[in-house]
Amino acid sequence: MKKFLKVFSVLLLIFVAYILFKTFTFSSKQLEVEPIAKIYIPEASIQRLTEALKIKTISHEDAANFDSTAFEAFNVFLKNSYPLTDSILAHKTFNNYSHLFGWKGKNTSLKPIVLMGHIDVVPIASPEKWSVDPFGGIVKEGVIWGRGTIDDKFSVIGILEAVEMLLSEGFQPERTIYLAFGHDEEVGGALGAVTIAKHLENEGIQAEYVLDEGYAITQKLVPGVAPDVAFIGVAEKGSTTIQLTVDMEGGHSSRPDAETAIDVLAKAVVKVKSNPSKGTISEPMQGFISQIGPEMGFVSKMAFANLSLFKPLVISTYENAGGAGNALIRTTTAPTIFNAGIKENIIPTQARALINFRIIPGETSEDVLNHVNQTIDDARVKAIFFGFNSEPSPVSPIETFGYNVINKSIKEVFNGVLTAPNLVIAATDSRHFGAISPNIYRFVPYHINDDNISTFHGIDERISVEDYENAIRFYKQLILNSKGQ
Repeated sequence: MKKFLKVFSVLLLIFVAYILFKTFTFSSKQLEVEPIAKIYIPEASIQRLTEALKIKTISHEDAANFDSTAFEAFNVFLKNSYPLTDSILAHKTFNNYSHLFGWKGKNTSLKPIVLMGHIDVVPIASPEKWSVDPFGGIVKEGVIWGRGTIDDKFSVIGILEAVEMLLSEGFQPERTIYLAFGHDEEVGGALGAVTIAKHLENEGIQAEYVLDEGYAITQKLVPGVAPDVAFIGVAEKGSTTIQLTVDMEGGHSSRPDAETAIDVLAKAVVKVKSNPSKGTISEPMQGFISQIGPEMGFVSKMAFANLSLFKPLVISTYENAGGAGNALIRTTTAPTIFNAGIKENIIPTQARALINFRIIPGETSEDVLNHVNQTIDDARVKAIFFGFNSEPSPVSPIETFGYNVINKSIKEVFNGVLTAPNLVIAATDSRHFGAISPNIYRFVPYHINDDNISTFHGIDERISVEDYENAIRFYKQLILNSKGQ
C-alpha cells in the first residue's frame, strides 16, 4: 500500500508540474504597438451621421412595405455629403440602392481590399419605449441616438468620412480599395451584397482582405479580464429555421381527445429546446483562448493553457453563462413562432411552430434537421426547412496581412485594448464574399458593454460621439496601414 501511495504521489506531482509548466509558459501573444495621436474630427462629421440617421432606410420582411423614397433620399445624401468620393471614385449602383465605390490604387499588382457596411436598418417595434425619436438624429450629452447608430450606418458613414478626409488631403492609396454598401442586409442581402459580390467575382477581383461589421470592443464582458477586449470575427455562424407542423383531428373544446395538435407540437418544441446540440470549442473559439487566455487570472489561465484536460469545464462555464457565452460554444435553439387555433371553443386540426438555429462552424443545416427529427422522434410532427438558410462561414486565418493590419490599427487608435479572434454569432453581408477572398474579417470600432448591448435591434440604440470620432480615425488608419505587404 505504501509503495502504491508513493507511486501515486510521484505521478500526481508530475501531473501538477505539467499543468503548472503549461500555465506559466502560456505567454501573451498581444501585438505591441505605439498608439497614434488623435486627429481632429470636425463637427460637420457628426452632423452628417445624424442626417443619415434621419433617413428611414428600413428593411421589412414583407417587400410590399419597402419605401423606395427613403432609399432614394439616401442616394442623394451620399452624393451631396461626400462630393470628392462621388466624383473621384468609380461608382456603381446595384438594384438602385446598393453602392460600390472603387478607389484605384497606385500599385495595381497589389490585391485590393474591400470595406463593407449596410445602409438599411430594422423596423422600430415599440417607438413609444424609446427615450428619443428613433429617427430624430439626436445628439445629447455626448451621445448620438437613433436606429442605425450601431447597426450599421455607423460603419458606412465612418468609412466615408475617412475616405473623404483622405481625398481632401490629396491621398491616393497604394492598393485599390472598394467600398461596398448593401441596402438589404437585414433581410438577407440578395439584392445588395450578393449582387455586388457577384459583380466583383465576374470582374476577376481577388481581395487581400474584406472587412465588414461584426464584433466590437467589449468592456467588462469577458470574465476575468479587466482591459477592453476587441474581437475580430474570423467566422460567423450559419442560420437555419425549421418548421414543425402537426395535423390531427380537431373538434369541439367540450370533448377534447387525450392529445391535440397543440399538445403534440408543444411537447415537440419543448423536447427540441431542452435537448440542444453538444457544446464544442470551435476553431474561432480556440483563437480567442490562445490570445486572451494568457491575459486572464491564474485559474482561468490554467484552464485555457491546459484545454485538453479542462475542456469540459470550459464548455460548462460558457454554457452556464447563457446568452452570448452559450452561443459561442454550440448551435443555439430559439423557438420564434407558434401558430394554432381560430376560436376559443374549437380544437384546431393544425398547429405550426418555427424554430431558428444559429449553426456553429463544424455543423451544417442538415445536421440540425437530423438532430430535430431524432430528438422529437414522433411521426406526427413533420419537420422541414423554412425561409432562407445559410451555412456557417469558412474560418478565416489570422496569420495574414489583413488580420495583422486590422489588429495593428485597432491598437494604434484604442490604446491599451486587447485583441483576439472570435466567432460572430449573427449573420453579416460578408458571408456572400467568400469567392472574393478567403480573408474575411468582421469588426466595428465602437465599445459595447452592459449599458448598450441590449440596444442592438432594440430600444434606445445609441453610440457615443467619442466612439464615432474614433471610428473615423480607425478607418483612416486602416487605409493608411493597408499600403503594402
